[in-house]
Amino acid sequence: MNVANPSLALARQDQFGRRLAARLDAGSSELPRDITERLRAARAQAVARRKVADLQTAPTRQVNVGADGQASLGTGGEHLNLWQRIASALPLIVLAAGLVTIHVVQNDRRAKEVAEVDAALLTDDLPPSAYADPGFVQFLRSDR
Repeated sequence: MNVANPSLALARQDQFGRRLAARLDAGSSELPRDITERLRAARAQAVARRKVADLQTAPTRQVNVGADGQASLGTGGEHLNLWQRIASALPLIVLAAGLVTIHVVQNDRRAKEVAEVDAALLTDDLPPSAYADPGFVQFLRSDR
């Protein structure tokens, strides 16, 4: 049974069943009466079981498995209306908004840190060119 499209699989099973029944009916005229009665009873049982199975599976949801192995909970081929589509897209929109907010906050934080370092360098007693001098690093190492 094709799990990805259950309605197509059921249609194929029904089609196969009809062809098989037609083939059996064509050859049943040559069979003795007791065998035809047993076949009729078996067919009636099969149809009854099929009806019971259809009633039991009707209200349940179906699991659709794609070719790549991903499973999703289907609604049995029903189409989504506008509000259901919006509701299904809402988590994605919230996630995107959260990621944009995190990005903006982190950029602000980095800008403030760089501004603090620049302000400390410019207000310090040493000129900024002293920090680029290789001898200054040696001075810091030897002093401490």
